[in-house]
Amino acid sequence: MAAYLQWRRFVFFDRETVREPSGPDGAGAKPFALPPGIAVCDSGRGSLVFGDILCQIWFLPRSLQLSSFQAYKLRVTHLYQLKQHSILVSIGEDEEGINPLVKVWNLEKRDGGNPLCTRIFPAIPGNKPTVVSCLTVHENLNFMAIGFADGSVVLTKGDITRDRHSKTQILHEGSYPVTGLAFRQSGKTTHLFVVTTENIQSYMLSVKDYPHLELDTHGCGLRCSSLSDPSQDLQFIVAGNECVYLYQPDERGPCFAFEGQKLIVHWYRGYLIIVSKDRKPSPKSEFAGNEAQNSDKQVLNIYDLCNKFIAYSSIFDDIVDVLAEWGSLYVLTRDGKIHALQEKDTQTKLEMLFRKNLFEMAINLAKSHHLDSDGLSEIFRQYGDHLYNKGNHDGAIQQYIRTIGKLEPSYVIRKFLDAQRIHNLTAYLQMLHLQSLANADHTTLLLNCYTKLKDSSKLEEFIKTSESEVHFDVETAIKVLRQAGYYSHAVYLAEKHEHHEWYLKIQLEDIKNYQEALHYIGKLPFEQAESNMKRYGKILMHHVPNETTELLKILCTDYRPSGGNEGPGMLEGKKANSEEFIPVFANNSRELKAFLEHMTEVQADSPQGVYDTLLELRLQNWAHEQDEQIKEKLHNEALTLLKSGRFKTVFDKALVLCQMHNFKDGVLYLYEQGKLFQQIMHYHMQNEQYKKVIEVCELYGDQEACLWEQALGYFARKEENCKEYIAAVLKHIENKNLMPPLLVVQTLAHNSTATLSVIKDYLVNKLQKQSRQIEQDEQRIQKYREETTRIRLEIEELKASPKIFQKTKCSICTSALELPSVHFLCGHSFHQHCFESYSESDSECPTCMPENRKVMDMIRAQEQKRDLHDQFQHQLKCSNDGFSVVADYFGRGVFNKLTLITDLPSGKTATTIEAGLQRELLIHTKRST
Repeated sequence: MAAYLQWRRFVFFDRETVREPSGPDGAGAKPFALPPGIAVCDSGRGSLVFGDILCQIWFLPRSLQLSSFQAYKLRVTHLYQLKQHSILVSIGEDEEGINPLVKVWNLEKRDGGNPLCTRIFPAIPGNKPTVVSCLTVHENLNFMAIGFADGSVVLTKGDITRDRHSKTQILHEGSYPVTGLAFRQSGKTTHLFVVTTENIQSYMLSVKDYPHLELDTHGCGLRCSSLSDPSQDLQFIVAGNECVYLYQPDERGPCFAFEGQKLIVHWYRGYLIIVSKDRKPSPKSEFAGNEAQNSDKQVLNIYDLCNKFIAYSSIFDDIVDVLAEWGSLYVLTRDGKIHALQEKDTQTKLEMLFRKNLFEMAINLAKSHHLDSDGLSEIFRQYGDHLYNKGNHDGAIQQYIRTIGKLEPSYVIRKFLDAQRIHNLTAYLQMLHLQSLANADHTTLLLNCYTKLKDSSKLEEFIKTSESEVHFDVETAIKVLRQAGYYSHAVYLAEKHEHHEWYLKIQLEDIKNYQEALHYIGKLPFEQAESNMKRYGKILMHHVPNETTELLKILCTDYRPSGGNEGPGMLEGKKANSEEFIPVFANNSRELKAFLEHMTEVQADSPQGVYDTLLELRLQNWAHEQDEQIKEKLHNEALTLLKSGRFKTVFDKALVLCQMHNFKDGVLYLYEQGKLFQQIMHYHMQNEQYKKVIEVCELYGDQEACLWEQALGYFARKEENCKEYIAAVLKHIENKNLMPPLLVVQTLAHNSTATLSVIKDYLVNKLQKQSRQIEQDEQRIQKYREETTRIRLEIEELKASPKIFQKTKCSICTSALELPSVHFLCGHSFHQHCFESYSESDSECPTCMPENRKVMDMIRAQEQKRDLHDQFQHQLKCSNDGFSVVADYFGRGVFNKLTLITDLPSGKTATTIEAGLQRELLIHTKRST
């Protein structure tokens, strides 16, 4: 039972007397006066509705322009204005005696200027006339209930506006007057509350036979019951003189100890309105009449049942009723005045509560008024500030926690940075993280609070939340824990949330657990394992070289994560580029050698850098080895690697490595593979290996003729007796005609030991060969001259004498010639059809044409090469016999500069004559052959 005396009182309503509109002169308006004799009243559909004892029904709109019509002949006793329909139900009397009539009015339709009365029927329970005590109508227009003084309740079901579609029956009979009725609609279920002076019952109208339940054994007086709105779950309110009770259809709810004799009870926008007196008569005396109470002062209280305070309280003189319309309450008094109670806005009410430091009440009020989250947050902030200033830091932090998401966290954090308030700050930061609104700085601060408080249990609880409940920046948490020395916690977070780099950094740099770090890398997906081995490989190689080498072998050949972490794409192993991991072995040559040899064995297509490094490593080992047997083994391994064919694309690099380590066999092998024959010979020359020099010339002299010349020059410069080697060189030069004799003499002139007897045989043989060559050339010249003379004579004969064609067979098919036939000056004859089938040109002999074309191509080639001076200079410079080169170019006509100008015969073009001459020349050339 709520203690009424403990409830605070506020003035949340402004009271003023309703006045008539101001006149044109602007004079002060006088209070509005109600018509006299008001007996009943109601409100709805934009008007206040009154019924007087003179049978009139009055309507007062917001413009305060009263209007009325006569509804009955004697008096109006009850009114009910529906809120959702323009329907007014009234009960009154048209004749003397107890004969009440129910009339249903349609206010939207007119009948002679008055509202249309759609239905009239007597309000009598059975055949016994009795006084009507109360009336209620369902908003769906399908139910109407009338209560009587004899304890009866008549229910009309169906369309209440028509006689044909409705049915009237007695729902309730009793011995106590009915003082209140109310319909309650919840979904598709309809209940009717019936209250008498002695009991309260509820009927279920949505079920056949209307089952009922007695809720209580005490009742209330007339107008002392009402139905709340959904904010109080549509409860039925019954106001007794001691308490106010609330009822559900099936049970009694809470009660409130509001003392005093209750006269009027209403529900308005979540408020309970009670008009009461100080003295406490029984409900029966209340029902008996009001005449003895008219002069008493009456108290109007407006209760907020949800927030437990009195929103307004005031004393009035003889209240007729309290109506709600146009967003305000209107109190009608017996003196004809109307007093308006206008509720203050929410912000004004909150400010009033703030001034009294009633923050809890302000919060409840804001929630009941559905204030937005921003408004509530501001109240929480002010409440927190109030508690903080009073020194109640624990209470203040609870209010600040309620502002999370709206109030800037730094506002709160600054207040609790003092070391004595660190536990309050911790609570706030925890909640900030739980709501996923913390940034990296907040995480850092919270973890620092945990470490300062040395609260390991809270710290573990914070970091060991499940994946779906992580409300902080994991990377920031790892950093802070690492800095504070909580390495195990930091490692746990890093491993759980897959921050691989942080896990490895802490394991290697702080905990120095190299074995565990290496094992962890082996469980990572390929990409992460590769990148982390590149980053931390040197450290791991320094401390755990064997295990690191084995992991690298796997990583570069067929890597699959250990521990069953393979994803859908890891069915096939992946492999890294082994060349990229060579720097990891910077100070571990033994492990590097094992790694490289493993890669070359299992992966023949390893990157070139692997073979290069392996060669360099083997050469280094060979160069520094002292044991002859081991050195020989290393020598063979290095040479075998060179001969594997893997250094063709990096020939220069391999050669430099062999030269750096003075690996002679390797150098000579690479010279040979690179066809660097001069370098091979120079190598032997430097070592004065004369026989090797001759062998090199014999092996590679056919591919590079200058080797013999260089060998001759080499022996010529030696002061030692090299006659044997000089003779061997001269013999080969003579056989291959590699040098002019004069050049040979000049070369050997530098050797003091080489006498004329050394080259006597060479010179004699050379002079004899030249003599024979001169004789052959002179014979050939004579032959060419005779052939030229013969061809010229034949050309002249063709020009001056007729040509007789005596061929009897076709030169193509060898059959006897038949007319028509084709004859050429070259002496060939053809059938015309054979000529047309095989010839490519009408003016050329098909038989001579291939040979003629060869000659023409030679002429054109000579013409094209006539101006190739650069080529001539190059050949002259590189040739051993410059005279033959010059003679060749003389023959091509390079040095001819002859311009022939002739007069053309009339009617012939230069092109025609030139083509004819060339054709004749070709024909005679063919015939001469």
